[in-house]
Amino acid sequence: MGKLFERFPDPLARLLVVFLALVVVGLVVVFGLIPKSMMDVNAQWADAVKREEARPIKYAGFHACAECHEELYATKKKGYHRDLSCETCHGPAKAHTEDSDNVKPVIPAARTFCPQCHAYNPSRPRGFPQINPVAHNPLKPCASCHNPHDPKPPTTPKECSACHGEIARMKAVSHHVQLECTTCHDAPQRHKVSPRSVRPSKPGTREFCGKCHGKDATDKRAKNAPKIDLAEHGEKYVCWQCHYPHSPEVEQ
Repeated sequence: MGKLFERFPDPLARLLVVFLALVVVGLVVVFGLIPKSMMDVNAQWADAVKREEARPIKYAGFHACAECHEELYATKKKGYHRDLSCETCHGPAKAHTEDSDNVKPVIPAARTFCPQCHAYNPSRPRGFPQINPVAHNPLKPCASCHNPHDPKPPTTPKECSACHGEIARMKAVSHHVQLECTTCHDAPQRHKVSPRSVRPSKPGTREFCGKCHGKDATDKRAKNAPKIDLAEHGEKYVCWQCHYPHSPEVEQ
């Protein structure tokens, strides 16, 4: 190798030689060592189809469930679980459809089943029903209060924290802990039933926060609140564009 490089004293020429050598080695590996079957995409697709077709069919599909369970299917179709397949909760049902007397679907009665989707998780979208399984009706099966095919709450939530647990926990350790949510938000009754279709209001002007935080604030609750000059502080921006209201000491 040393004698070979002696013929190419120029560093750029040496680099070109190394590059060409790597290309040659790569071509040898690709066309000489890798089996052709591994390079044929059509053959791979065909093998994958054969492999999947050879697997036993376990799932029947929700249409098969509707043939015998018309009432339950109609209830679920109108409820919040309408986008879930029956087999999501009841398990594969192909065997049940072929021998319904001897093969029964799974009925998830364990307390740990529903929290797989409904236990509090900050990554889930706001408005998605989430609970703390330890504190929420402990030890009771979920189906004892909720109809799983149409899982509406037995009573309308009376506190915002029932759905907004993340915000409630943050507000509990902030300077706004003593304020009711309705101090800043107007939550229509329909919002408690259909939270995604009817939204609560939120302050849209600087003057709203200024009732407590303006230098001339007269609200009794604002006695010890930080004061600012609305004419100079934050220019034209609404306060919550810089300060997260549920933890206002933190700037975004």
